[in-house]
Amino acid sequence: MTNKPLTIRTLWRRLGLGLVLGFLVILGLALFGDIRQVIQTAQTFEWRVYPLALGLTLFNYTLRFIKWHYYLHQMGVSNLPWYRSLRLFVAGFPLAVTPGKVGEALKAVWVNQKSGLPIPQGISVVLAERISDGLAVLILSSSGVFAYPQYWPAFATITLLLVTGVILSQIRPLILGVLNLINRLHWLNRIVHPLRQFYEGAFLLFRPQATFIAVSLGSISWLGEGIGFYIILTGLGLPATTHTAGLAIFILAFSTVIGAVSTLPGGLGAAEASIAGMLVLLAHIPHAQAAAATLLIRLATLWFGVTLGLITWGISPDLLGLKTQPTFSLERE
Repeated sequence: MTNKPLTIRTLWRRLGLGLVLGFLVILGLALFGDIRQVIQTAQTFEWRVYPLALGLTLFNYTLRFIKWHYYLHQMGVSNLPWYRSLRLFVAGFPLAVTPGKVGEALKAVWVNQKSGLPIPQGISVVLAERISDGLAVLILSSSGVFAYPQYWPAFATITLLLVTGVILSQIRPLILGVLNLINRLHWLNRIVHPLRQFYEGAFLLFRPQATFIAVSLGSISWLGEGIGFYIILTGLGLPATTHTAGLAIFILAFSTVIGAVSTLPGGLGAAEASIAGMLVLLAHIPHAQAAAATLLIRLATLWFGVTLGLITWGISPDLLGLKTQPTFSLERE
């Protein structure tokens, strides 16, 4: 098994695989709801409300960017202006649909190139983003889980894992002891320094105040997308009631968790199946309507973000230079 540095060809190949998977998921949704009926349902959709759903996605991205920039400042990055930080943040969107962990590592490489932050600490920023988002959507899912207890085991398991990880990161003697133990193993001691850098970053970002701020921002930002989903559902003819709003927020938040823990690129397949399935089971709507709603919200969230990211790539050729450090590898074969 050999290591090979990431190249532009590798990046585009992985992105291509993600796009193919995305197409297959869209096709599967269309078949799930019967293609003709899904098209008919989409034709009845009130498209005038769709820009509002896109605007709420932008609201989500804005607050998540504030969190990203806040995390970088917590890491001591003061030489990266907000507009350059924003470019890196948006450029990371297409990486969500690439197989493997390329997205996480590549954002850390970009931050390293533009600010000098060590790559392991950059990866801790990306990890903190993901965990704080996970805690935020779990909070938004909580009321729905109590209303639909069949989702309680998955909810409790994921919550326990995330909270345990955050708590363990703050027990310095334990983690430093583990690192010292690894350092004594000569065949592993070469990875201790990057692991220590990663841990020091995680320790800073998971402190109580930083975690509270990040999760609060995340809860508000993902609530925006939940409201966007509610608007899409009403545009498809569902009643504009608090019940529909609560159901929309719960379904989108919980499906986001399912997509994340699936480890699939962008949660593709897992998130769509979760959204469509819960719409049928909990909202009691036809398969075609559920498939159309799922397609519309994923286009307004995941694929909207991918499009913004690809546009950023197009105007940022320096990012695709991928001048990584010689010893750093993103791909294993």
